[in-house]
Amino acid sequence: MSNKFDVIVIGGGPGGYVAAIRAAQLGLKAACIEKWLDKDNKPRLGGTCLNVGCIPSKALLDSSHKYHDATEEFKVHGIGVEGVSMDVNAMVDRKDNIVNQLTGGIAGLFKANGVTSFEGFGKLLANKKVEFTAHDGSVETLEADNVILATGSVPVNIPPAPRTGDIIVDNEGALDFREVPKRLGVIGAGVIGLELGSVWKRLGSEVVVLEAQDQFLSLCDQDLAKEAAKIFKKQGLDIRVGARVTGSEVKGEEVEVTFLDAKGEEQKQTFDKLIVAVGRKPFTDGCLAGDSGVNLDERGFVFVDEQCATNVPGVFAIGDIVRGPMLAHKASEEGVMVADIIAGHKAQMNYDCVPSVIYTHPELAWVGKNEQQLKAEGAKFKVGKFPFAASGRAMAANDTDGFVKIIADEETDRILGCHIIGGHAADLIAQAVIAMEFGSTAEDIALTVFAHPTVSEAVHEAALAVDGHAIHIANRKRK
Repeated sequence: MSNKFDVIVIGGGPGGYVAAIRAAQLGLKAACIEKWLDKDNKPRLGGTCLNVGCIPSKALLDSSHKYHDATEEFKVHGIGVEGVSMDVNAMVDRKDNIVNQLTGGIAGLFKANGVTSFEGFGKLLANKKVEFTAHDGSVETLEADNVILATGSVPVNIPPAPRTGDIIVDNEGALDFREVPKRLGVIGAGVIGLELGSVWKRLGSEVVVLEAQDQFLSLCDQDLAKEAAKIFKKQGLDIRVGARVTGSEVKGEEVEVTFLDAKGEEQKQTFDKLIVAVGRKPFTDGCLAGDSGVNLDERGFVFVDEQCATNVPGVFAIGDIVRGPMLAHKASEEGVMVADIIAGHKAQMNYDCVPSVIYTHPELAWVGKNEQQLKAEGAKFKVGKFPFAASGRAMAANDTDGFVKIIADEETDRILGCHIIGGHAADLIAQAVIAMEFGSTAEDIALTVFAHPTVSEAVHEAALAVDGHAIHIANRKRK
């Protein structure tokens, strides 16, 4: 087998494997290097997302939500259930089976598309050469006309709470609890912290979330953040903002955490498990030789232009190691764009239309700009909101928390952002993404026919509400 390729992708996560498949579909000789080993020490494609991120966490969220419905919600529908129990081992095993199916599926897609898979570690050398080290330690040098760096990210560790066995864990360890912790601490009220905290709260944990920032979910629209805080409190999540962890001590089978509260006073709390979920950082350790020529910025991200090209001709970087949000779908679309560019096609990506989602229940999803950002810019805009409490379909499903919020330009009516909290928000946001991608106005959505009864009608009504024309709620008077 020749060791010369048109494209070599270092990293087989949602950015890397998609880039390799797309390149092969376009007639390029493509290879992908992935170093991941599962807990049985077997090679696996898919990176963090499929192995210990997006997919396994959603499996646990779905299982725990079904358990919560059976114990708390079914009675509303007249369904009596007795003796409901959760087999945590079966839940975790199901999660593992889903991961195995999907990672194995990527291997099948590589074979079907003619992508050469290398199991081991890749390092970029000078002149677009790649040093490949297999898991058995053997080393060979590969050559490529183009190289795509897609090495992803790793959890951020904090000195006050270093990972310790199975007591203090990161998101990966939190996916493999084999019993429900009675007292669970979570450091970080971001996506990972809220999702994993929700999983174990539904199964019976007393969950305390310690967030260092003074504002809850500061990066999303504050209407969503305030609504989410209210709902999560009702669900029993104890979220403490302005709580700065200063230390931790494992004592037997529990951990004592020391933190400063919002008033600056020292507090101590004991947990059976502690999840550290304070964010992620780009992973480039050992991936770039000193003479590779690739520039990193001051935060360790690979410096790229709008089309993900580095300063070295023929070398690209995508996903979590470059600027922008650390999202699997952002990485995937960057992978497609870069493969198209390498194949000689024109391609670009609209970074203004990348949606974000938090998969709690209710879900939070948004795209575009929020009110805080627009006010800071001095922009003139108008807002339409519609609550799911006024949706017939949401009422029928007993899932009425939250709302849809659409922000449009005051003069042009062009949609600037959409923010949703509620059931199916992760799916509903795609309607706004498509509309924004095509430069739609709020009126365009308002004039579109939506099926009835559906939760999607809330998007329609929010668009109508932008100009005070909502049908199923009283419209606010405009100045």
